[in-house]
Amino acid sequence: MTPKHERPRTRPVRLAIAGLAALSAATDDAGATSVRGERAIETVASRPVGEPLMAIVSLRNQRITVYDANGWILRSPVSSGQKGRETPAGVFSVIQKNAEHYSNLYDDAYMPHMQRITWSGIALHGGPLPGYPASHGCVRLPFDFAARLFELTRMGMRVIVSPGEAAPTEIAHPALFPANPRSNEVALARAAEAEAAARSADQARLAAVTAFRDVTRARAQVRTAENLHGRAEAQLTAAEAAIGAAISPEARQLAEDAKAKIVARIAELQAQRAAAMTELRPKLDAVAATREAAIAAEAAHVAAAEAARQATRELEPISIFISRKSERLYVRRSFQPILESPVTVVDSARPIGTHVFTAVERADRDGNMRWSVVSLTRGRAQAGSADVVRRAHAGRDRDGEPIPPDTRGGKAALDRIVIPPEILDRISEMVSPRSALIISDEALSSETGKDTDFVIVLSDEPQGSLKIRRSARAPAGRPPFWGSTW
Repeated sequence: MTPKHERPRTRPVRLAIAGLAALSAATDDAGATSVRGERAIETVASRPVGEPLMAIVSLRNQRITVYDANGWILRSPVSSGQKGRETPAGVFSVIQKNAEHYSNLYDDAYMPHMQRITWSGIALHGGPLPGYPASHGCVRLPFDFAARLFELTRMGMRVIVSPGEAAPTEIAHPALFPANPRSNEVALARAAEAEAAARSADQARLAAVTAFRDVTRARAQVRTAENLHGRAEAQLTAAEAAIGAAISPEARQLAEDAKAKIVARIAELQAQRAAAMTELRPKLDAVAATREAAIAAEAAHVAAAEAARQATRELEPISIFISRKSERLYVRRSFQPILESPVTVVDSARPIGTHVFTAVERADRDGNMRWSVVSLTRGRAQAGSADVVRRAHAGRDRDGEPIPPDTRGGKAALDRIVIPPEILDRISEMVSPRSALIISDEALSSETGKDTDFVIVLSDEPQGSLKIRRSARAPAGRPPFWGSTW
């Protein structure tokens, strides 16, 4: 994948072809979906879109469903990777967005409203939908749907690619982390402190500027007195010369009278200069003091602003990944690793499944959090009762809704994880709404790297597109597969 690049002569042709392809795909897909008895794109427009957003792609049903805290809000057919280039099933997140992207591998193919989920080039983007898996590994969306989704999402949105049907279900369990009840209060307090420090810095800066202006005026008065005194001294010298050159008594008297006036003027100017100097000295002291105070106030402002930014950063959601395979826990925030620790998995030889727990929102002022879970076990969505199993086999309930898994698998997974107490305490200080806990049999995918959230790929599902891309490794210091695209 490469950044947007311009080719003016070919761009209109590509756009025209893309438009025809979209029209053709829309026509074909409309026919296909009418046979299934559902609309190609469904939306919930009766309420505003909330947080956190999560997209779930069902490979079996070739459909994407986007959820917020209150249920699904967008739904659309998709076209995933064809045989041999299958879109990998697993847990991903949006790590890059580009409204106008062109492939540098596949004939400069137009991929509008691209949302990358791996650095190797797997993404959600607009494209033609023939009604079956047909891409080179990406998840194609209807063009209009891709544009709308692009506007709604933010970097880091969770994208779950499920072999079957899956949906978030509310879950409660004592092992799920509460939110730090003081985190918001701390952030607000730090912001208030930063604002107060900014005001103090402004006032100190104004005081320093005022003191400097006062010194400038006082210095001007001193300079004026000194200049006038210098002129008077020159006049005195001239008057003394005139006395010496006087021929008549009258001329001499006039010269002496002029000298007397000049001497009086010099005395007056000396008094003015002394008064100006007397006024200047405390103003010079004030300039030094206010300048030091302004420097100290600005340093305090910088420190308070950084503390406020840090408190705000600590409100950013974290991602926690626990791998049964490696028996380790990892924590990332804003795509950067911040913590790693060993954990104990009870009965570690037995599969635990893959479960994505999401902190939906604060339930109360005490820090209790409302959580949801999406559970995948060996590539199959978990089911609860026999009735749910029967309906899940069809992929829908009688109202056409996706069949959500029950929470028993997620709860069982949480029961088997033992986290060191000191790590629990540290994580509890960091959890906030939109945070996620992922528990899986899998180890971290090699796609997890610089500027990514955790990428977990289900090892017992086809990974054709990833296997093809792994032939192109990244240069040192770059994210995995940086130079590869589709």
